Amino acid sequence: MPTGSSDLDSPEESEDFSDSGSDYEATIKGLKRKKLAVPRPQPPKRLRRNAALRVTSRPNSSPIPDPPDTSLQQQPSRGTPRQASPRPVRRVNEGNQGISAKDIYDAVHFGKSAMVTVVDEWLDSYKQSREAGQLVLINFIVQSCGCRGVVSREMLDSMQNAEIIGTLTKEFNEDSVNYPLSTPGPQMRRFKASLCEFARVLVRSCQNSLIYDEYLFPSLLALLTGLSDSQVRAFRHTSTLLAMKLMTGLVEVAGVVSTQLQTTQRQYDMEKSKKAHDRASDRLEKLQATVSELRENREELSSLMNATFRGVFVHRFRDRVPEIRAECIEALGLWLKMDPEDFLNDGCLKYLGWTLHDKQSPVRLRCVRALQGLYKEKEFIGRLELFTSRFKERILSMVLDKDPDVAVEVVNLLLLIQQTTEEDLKEEECGHIYPLVYASHRGLASAAGAFLYNKLKSVITIDCQDTDKSNSVAFFQILISFFIQSEFHEHGAYLVDSLWSVAGTELRDWATMTALLLQEAGLMYEEEGALIELMMCAIRQAAQATPPVGRTQGKKTLGMKDKKIQEQDRRRIATHFIPLLPQLLTKYSADAAKVSLLLKAPLYFELEMYSSAQWLEKHMDLLLSQICGIVRKHTEVTVLEACARLFCTLCSECYTFSSRAHLAFSQLLDGLAECFSTYLSDLLQGTADEDDTYSAATALKRIAALSFAQDLRSWQLFDPCLQLVQSRMESRELDKELLVPALKCAAFQLMWAKVNVVNSKPTEAELKRLKKEVRSFCRVCQTCLSLIQSEIRDQAFELLCDLLLLYNESSVRSHPDLQTLVHLPSDSLRSELAAFLLDYIFTDTEDGELGESEEEMKIALLQRKRNQLAGYCKLVIYGVLDLTAATDVFKHYNKYFKDFGDIIKETLSKSKLINPVQSARTVCLCLQQMFSEMLTEDHSQQNLAEITDLAKRLAMSFGIDLHRVRKPLVALHMDGIRFAFREPQEGEEQHLNVAFLVVLSEFSFKLLQQDRAPLAEFLISECPGAALFWPSVRMYQRSLEARSSSKSKEQAEGVVAVSSHNTPVAKRKKTTAQGSASSSVRGSWLDGSSIHSNLPTPALTSTVQRRTAKPLASRKPRAGEFDIGSGLTELESEDEFSSGPQMRKVKPTKRRHTSSGDTFPTLEQQDLSSHLTLLSLIEDANSEREDPEIEEYQSDSESGYTLPSTRHTSASVLDELFD
Repeated sequence: MPTGSSDLDSPEESEDFSDSGSDYEATIKGLKRKKLAVPRPQPPKRLRRNAALRVTSRPNSSPIPDPPDTSLQQQPSRGTPRQASPRPVRRVNEGNQGISAKDIYDAVHFGKSAMVTVVDEWLDSYKQSREAGQLVLINFIVQSCGCRGVVSREMLDSMQNAEIIGTLTKEFNEDSVNYPLSTPGPQMRRFKASLCEFARVLVRSCQNSLIYDEYLFPSLLALLTGLSDSQVRAFRHTSTLLAMKLMTGLVEVAGVVSTQLQTTQRQYDMEKSKKAHDRASDRLEKLQATVSELRENREELSSLMNATFRGVFVHRFRDRVPEIRAECIEALGLWLKMDPEDFLNDGCLKYLGWTLHDKQSPVRLRCVRALQGLYKEKEFIGRLELFTSRFKERILSMVLDKDPDVAVEVVNLLLLIQQTTEEDLKEEECGHIYPLVYASHRGLASAAGAFLYNKLKSVITIDCQDTDKSNSVAFFQILISFFIQSEFHEHGAYLVDSLWSVAGTELRDWATMTALLLQEAGLMYEEEGALIELMMCAIRQAAQATPPVGRTQGKKTLGMKDKKIQEQDRRRIATHFIPLLPQLLTKYSADAAKVSLLLKAPLYFELEMYSSAQWLEKHMDLLLSQICGIVRKHTEVTVLEACARLFCTLCSECYTFSSRAHLAFSQLLDGLAECFSTYLSDLLQGTADEDDTYSAATALKRIAALSFAQDLRSWQLFDPCLQLVQSRMESRELDKELLVPALKCAAFQLMWAKVNVVNSKPTEAELKRLKKEVRSFCRVCQTCLSLIQSEIRDQAFELLCDLLLLYNESSVRSHPDLQTLVHLPSDSLRSELAAFLLDYIFTDTEDGELGESEEEMKIALLQRKRNQLAGYCKLVIYGVLDLTAATDVFKHYNKYFKDFGDIIKETLSKSKLINPVQSARTVCLCLQQMFSEMLTEDHSQQNLAEITDLAKRLAMSFGIDLHRVRKPLVALHMDGIRFAFREPQEGEEQHLNVAFLVVLSEFSFKLLQQDRAPLAEFLISECPGAALFWPSVRMYQRSLEARSSSKSKEQAEGVVAVSSHNTPVAKRKKTTAQGSASSSVRGSWLDGSSIHSNLPTPALTSTVQRRTAKPLASRKPRAGEFDIGSGLTELESEDEFSSGPQMRKVKPTKRRHTSSGDTFPTLEQQDLSSHLTLLSLIEDANSEREDPEIEEYQSDSESGYTLPSTRHTSASVLDELFD
């Protein structure tokens, strides 16, 4: 038996096994069956083991001994081949009134019968005639494969297994490539479960008798071994599944027999150890006979298991079909647990280690779950030491697996290794897992949180033994230390959410957290900030019971139990924090970052509790005074916005204490307005000094921030703010600290005014005054758009977009009496907005001025640009600006796709809903403008390529419903043709725009066939006669003549240079879509198959007649298609799990058009004759070509997890921008 590191360190050892039955062998193995004698009444003798199980070399050996003797495996096929009878299954069983193959299949397929009853009925028929019973079972297996062929009694008597399988393969004339195990949906799952149940019940029913008759199971497993070697995927998949389930049943029976043998042997030894006069000779003889019988049974089972393991598993665990590989690995995991004495060794564990590198995620998932079952058993840990040391590096790298489900199970596996092995994971190895607590996938983050919590608890146990700290204090101190060292300070909500399922009790310990914060000299400054952030995240998690933004949630709605827990948490939070929050605000009132976090706490309270008891009402007064003091003390935007949001909540009319909140708010605003009014006259006259300007600016900042919460129209601040901005603009004293809050304050006054007029009945004079204010404010903002100061300019643009949207025509459509308030932008303002777009949004100048170290500033700048672009796009979508204004946006779709692609795509799709034809014409106008700009600058071929690339991307935005976009596309083409042949203006060359047809041809593949001819006629009518032979015109004509598929469209032989018609054109290479020149060697039968002709012919996983073929000149492997970070040093093991160079390839030949009578005589055609029309069945070609060829893990150089940003990558960013 192979042991030691050699088994684990040499994946290439699998080549030592005989490849008979593998995907890489040239012949189908035939298992010779001896003719059976007429059954006699006495029990059958054990004379057929070696004859029936020729796969094994030693009957009593372990399932993983030395490689099998290939000479015994590859027996030549003998017997006379016959055609399978097409008669129904029920006629095979004539003369025997027992259950038929169709009855068993129906019971398994529909699952309406108890499987024990079905097996018992079949056993009754088998006991009457075992040949007939075996025939029924064989036909049931054939029918379960989806084959219509039937095995007759004559075939069973005269043919070998290989010949029977070959005959069935020829009769596998299904119209579809699907078979029962591949049928999608719940029907397949039910069938698979019933089939597995049938195999399990069959073994259990036969475990005491028929399993040892040396007829049923040897012949059945021999047939399944042959079928698992078939080139037909349905045969291979179904037989492998059945073989694995039968093998699992045999392993279970072997375990029972081994237990019985040990017990009986122990009884025999005890009886034999007695003295001669105390010994019962009859009992001793009986025990000895029982031991001999059990040993013989164990040897019989070992033979069956060895045959199945070597004949099926060793070859199918690397099958090209991932479902087959997954079934093999799942079965191996069960065998390792059920029979560790025979299977739990390095010879079997190496298969799990190699499969960790499988390129399909379902196979890796089954492998990891199999390993979890092993590491859960503490008695197995010693046998897994070599495996752990060899493959631990690979397991650690799989935490970044591209499939999050695999990564979750890998983290759970590493947690088991951490808990059960004596040598824990090293700290640098744990460092692979810790960052995953910030992953966007919630399951992966929770698994990493459980791993982190287990590690923290182990450290806490050691820490508490050395000191007198309580577990809660130690937990928070270690968690704070981890949070600070992880350097993801903006992602505290994700850390709390990751730990919530395992450390929810500790994170709800509000008393310990507040005690640590309120005690003197308890924590360092940085630690206090980290604890406050974690505490606020825990409060939010408990009160809302939802994951943070950007992290997916399994359950969208809370159950009754969860809602009850949520309500209890909110009450407990309010009860604890209402008395303590004023103390915390007092202590940290000078720290802007900490106080802004603490001000969020009341938003998660049950605020009604302030009115529930008299002793709690005084805390409301303390809270209001604290908020007012914080507003007077701070000018930071984050703090003021937090205060405004809290004021807005407390002033809500639904609370009984809202009057007190309104009073405190009014008193605060009175003081701020008075402070501003004091310095206003000096500011307007220009006599204010720096201190006066600073005091007025800070008062305006606070007023502007609080304007968000309440209507401040009663303080009449619009005219003073507007006068202040106008006077400063005239004097060119542009103080951003003063002008930005003044603009915001004036804009909020207009926004609240609109809300008031909608909810009331204003007079005509009030409406006129409001409209005048809107016009004057827009004029002031328009003048600000040309300023150098970016803060003032950006604020003016954003406020303009908001106000134009608020006062547009659609906003008052339901209020006809407010029609006079509609304010449309003037032509000059439209031009200013478009110029701002090009000068300050679609530019990289500001990014270039920032260095690499200023990454946060770059992100903030990008976020600001995205908000501004979204504001402009909303003006287009809601009709404030014409659709043609979107051309300035669409032009940059390709160049700035990374930064603004989602916003531009959303605008494009919304415009199609508003007016599909006008939207298409806008797209065409956008390209025309870019083409005209290119002509005015220089005749650069690179610029034309950029326009063409943009046209390709815009063409894809029209979707796949060509009937819906028919009219828009025709309008786009007609506009493009007119532009290409428009009359030249004075001083221009003739037909300068003809090259635009190159760009226009990118939209031709979206045209319906019936629209192509009219467009071709329209082209001829617009085009001068001589121009019909110009390269650009010919290229566009060919695009109209081609079929409506981009893959079959011929590329141009030359692209016209941007020049006049007599300028030589630059040629480009003719390209062909990959796979379009597929092999025509099998032309006659390929035409009749279900495979599309422009797909490459699939490689056969056949073991029949493998010939040496030249390697296919296929594409080079893509980057990322191989496991860069797998840690696998043996290159040979990559070939173990890929169909790469070992698969049979078809040499590509040039495609030519043939008539129906053309033939292609080939060797394959002579060998398989007309049955080669079944290629679609052999390897499920269509479905496998549609699936990705190989799924690969992420490279270690690329992060396998994503950190959900709190800045600008929110999952709902478009909703926020366009709402």
